[in-house]
Amino acid sequence: MQQKKLMTPLGFLVLLSTLGGCATVANDPKDPYEEWNRGVQSFNDNLDDYAMKPVAKGYRWITPSFVDQGVTNFFGNIRDIGVTINDLLQCKIEQTGMDGSRFLVNSIAGIGGLVDVASLIDLPKHNEDFDQTMGVWGVPMGPYLVLPFFGPSSPRGVGGLVGDAAMNPISYIDSGIITGSLFALNAADLRADNLDTEKIASEAAVDRYAFFKSAYFQQREYLIHDGNLPEGVDLLDLDEDFNEDNLAPVKPY
Repeated sequence: MQQKKLMTPLGFLVLLSTLGGCATVANDPKDPYEEWNRGVQSFNDNLDDYAMKPVAKGYRWITPSFVDQGVTNFFGNIRDIGVTINDLLQCKIEQTGMDGSRFLVNSIAGIGGLVDVASLIDLPKHNEDFDQTMGVWGVPMGPYLVLPFFGPSSPRGVGGLVGDAAMNPISYIDSGIITGSLFALNAADLRADNLDTEKIASEAAVDRYAFFKSAYFQQREYLIHDGNLPEGVDLLDLDEDFNEDNLAPVKPY
């Protein structure tokens, strides 16, 4: 088992190529690149085991809980800018007003978003991104694609990442050091917050790859339809805290 974890991503890909059809490759029409995807997931898992988890555990150990919550709130407040824009692009006018108000309240009364004051006055947080927006517009998801660092995705998901980055003010800071530092802090904070809930996948899945793939597709459908899934579509029985941030070692801000 230890030897398998120490295997390099390149070696894993070579092994997959040698074994050919032994790894249930290309049986799923939604996953024509399974051989590539499994290799990238192995790379991501190794990155998580040897880099992100130790960093996240160290971050959790040295960071007081109130500071940790403040960091989470700060980046969540910044993401509310993109959420508000995507609300508008999806013609969710009432939600646009709520999320825009949420950003203003937390930015002013919440000291730059460090305190989530908006949730105390019945302005709940929503989850909207540009991938969802394109889904609402009718853009097809395309085949399953595992990205290095960012985990489960699709061609539409790649476009969503680009769109979300364009809506994030951190992307426009004219300093690579500041931008990189904020990215690293957010990545460590997200990974630390997911240390416990990520165990769901490891403990519940016989095939970790198949679990991640199914969870990704189903959560995307759930979010695009705002929970109102078409009849006959079932979701995995996941803990309510389980989300797509648990599927990748690093997430973009």
